[in-house]
Amino acid sequence: MTRDRYSSVREAPINPDHWYAVATTDEVRREPVGTVVWDRPVCLFRDSAGAVHALEDRCPHRLVRLSRGRVVGDGIECRYHGWRFGNDGQCLHVPGRDPAGIPETARAKGYPARDQDGFIWVFPGRPELAESVHPMPMPEWGDLDFIPSIAPLSCEAHFSFVIENLMDMYHDHLHQRHQPWSADALLEVNRGEGCVEARYSATAYYRIDRIWSALQLALPALRRPHPVPLVVTYEYPHWKARLGDEFTLYGVFCPEGPRRTRVHLVHYTSLHRLDSFRKAPAAVRRGVKRCLRNIARRLLKRLISQDVPMIEEEQRAYDTAPERRPLELNRALHAVQGLIGKEARKAAGEPARASQQTL
Repeated sequence: MTRDRYSSVREAPINPDHWYAVATTDEVRREPVGTVVWDRPVCLFRDSAGAVHALEDRCPHRLVRLSRGRVVGDGIECRYHGWRFGNDGQCLHVPGRDPAGIPETARAKGYPARDQDGFIWVFPGRPELAESVHPMPMPEWGDLDFIPSIAPLSCEAHFSFVIENLMDMYHDHLHQRHQPWSADALLEVNRGEGCVEARYSATAYYRIDRIWSALQLALPALRRPHPVPLVVTYEYPHWKARLGDEFTLYGVFCPEGPRRTRVHLVHYTSLHRLDSFRKAPAAVRRGVKRCLRNIARRLLKRLISQDVPMIEEEQRAYDTAPERRPLELNRALHAVQGLIGKEARKAAGEPARASQQTL
């Protein structure tokens, strides 16, 4: 890989014409919440019907944060001077001024927003494309056979370092006894439109075939190693891993800037092997799912606490000596870098070019 191509990956902007997971559903209530998507400040709030909305987190009057204000009716009111904006961003009220005299330019920029599968998603790109693009689907969220656990990952590094960490299954050495699996061999790498899929042979350390066996996620001493296929996929801009038919793990991204990345890891434990559980009434299954929710959060936090220092050290090494090239042997990561470059060129309106990297 040439110096220019490698550096372009580490400096690549996001392609904004995708949905980004900016918060969990539970984090956005009636009070406004401020977040950031690639240096764009965004204010999230819910209207009286509970629908979520996203506006630029800047009042067009004096550019203070709207997230400091309050929700009034179906809109939001700036704390500074009381200007009030509808959920589409248009200013509806200025204290002491006739509404007919409010200029059309008194508007906060709006972003398409969705509440789906436990997350609030924002589309920071061209609004007219939002309906033809879909957030990363997580069908397990509403499936009573799957128990979700959510843990946030936040680090001072470009998103390319984070996704490469997630796609490289050979770094299980870092996690020792906390890793849910170990990669034995990379079998194949497949590239499609907007995605890279890597297939590994692996050893899983947990088998959920009895109701008590879910405790293995919290107690590594109960491990039960067995061979399984491991498939990890970068569906730009998000990530998914499937370990056999027992575990699925998602990484939903919200790059906050060139050196700040936030990801929510979502671990789903499958209870499909528990026949007695699957035959139970739906109310019982919902109760079990609610009680066991986040059973793997402790495990996820341990993995994150070990990954983040390594990712941030990679970023510091690049910033100190950007001309120095790491010796990367995992061909899945070369494919990931190619996809990041392709999406950056699409965002810039540049024509696609053939990859020079052979897998």
